[in-house]
Parts: sequence; C-alpha cells; structure tokens
Amino acid sequence: MSAADIWLVDLALPPVQIERCAHVLDASERERAERFLRPVDRARFIMSHAALRLVLSGALACRPSSIRITADAFGKPRLADPGEGAIAFNLSHSGARALIGLAEAPSIGVDIEALRPIPDALRIAHGHFAGDETAALADLPLEARASAFFDLWTRKEAVVKALGAGLSLPLDRFSVTVPPAPPRMLRGGEAWTLATIEAGADYAATVAVPATGVTLRHHTLPTDWPDHLG
Repeated sequence: MSAADIWLVDLALPPVQIERCAHVLDASERERAERFLRPVDRARFIMSHAALRLVLSGALACRPSSIRITADAFGKPRLADPGEGAIAFNLSHSGARALIGLAEAPSIGVDIEALRPIPDALRIAHGHFAGDETAALADLPLEARASAFFDLWTRKEAVVKALGAGLSLPLDRFSVTVPPAPPRMLRGGEAWTLATIEAGADYAATVAVPATGVTLRHHTLPTDWPDHLG
C-alpha cells in the first residue's frame, strides 16, 4: 500500500517573511514571480513555492535552496535529479492557502480554490464538465450549488494535474462524483484515490492519486514555517 503526504500552508505572512521566502527560490522561479502584475499574486507565488521547497527538503534531507525543479513536456513540475529518492509532488494555491502533495506513487495532483460567488456556475459546467456532472450540479438546491461547484472543480483539476496532461485532456473526458457524494472517479479510470482536504470554511480542496488504497497523511506547516527555510 502506497502513501501520500498532504500539507496545508498559510500564506498570510508579513513582508519580512516573504523576503525570506524569495531567497530560497531559483532564478527561474524569481523570474516567473516578477511576471505577476499584482503584488499580492507575486507574494503568494513566492510563498507557495518556498513552502514547496521546505516540504521537499524534509523528504529529501537537503537544503530548500539546493533543490532543482524542472518541468516535463506538459509543464508539470518534477525534480530535475530525483536520484534514488524519487518522489512525486504537486502544488496548488488560491487566496491565502496553499496545498502541497508528496507521494510514493508515480504521480499526485492537488487543487485548492478559495470559495467566491459564482452565479454562472451552470453555464461554466455546461461548457467544461461532463454531462452527468452538470446534471448532478443542476439538481442541487441553488444555495448549495456554488460550494458544490468548487468542490467538483477541485476534484477535476486534481485528476488532471495527477495525469500531468494539462490542457490536452478535456474536462468532459472523464467524470467524478458531485457533492454531497464523497469524491470518487465515475468514468475514465477506476484505479484512483480521491479525497477531500479540509482547508477551512472558505476553501475547497482535493487530492488525487492514480492508485487505489493510498494512505493519506495530513499535515499543516506551523505559522513560523519561513523561519525554517535556512
């Protein structure tokens, strides 16, 4: 039986901590950070990627700044030189939260979304989701539809990120359960572990691993986590 570690990260940090986070990023990450026009988006990118390096450093027993991260042909991040300690990882951030997944399995996907009003949820679902998912969403009471939409969205995105296919895999090619049903793959593959991650009342989050019987271990980085970047 394989296992996966899921880390919830608080990105609400003071400016001095953001500067500390920036120091452990490589040149490519700092260049990507500078492309963000809004300072808040730039700061959250820096913090989430520093947190990923901190979590990876614990698994690889090395300094966060020494980790070399590259991307495959579809743009999915991976370790440039995994060596004997090959692990799969994935990162997602939204609002003031980040979610990091590490797995012994060949791949893992995580997705987190800050909840917000979405009056056109059904229109978006019709344009992107599978027919059975859209129908299940439409059957929900109006007051439950927005949160269910974001739960469904994170389930879909976590699967796509685990597959590493990016935009080449249409979201209507497979279907998953719609809340209040527990997360589960319905069409497109049976050998999956999907789980909802509790990330706070204003967030929806899901982890997906393309394997059955995966044990999930939940963690939260301490509020002073940037102090441990070295």
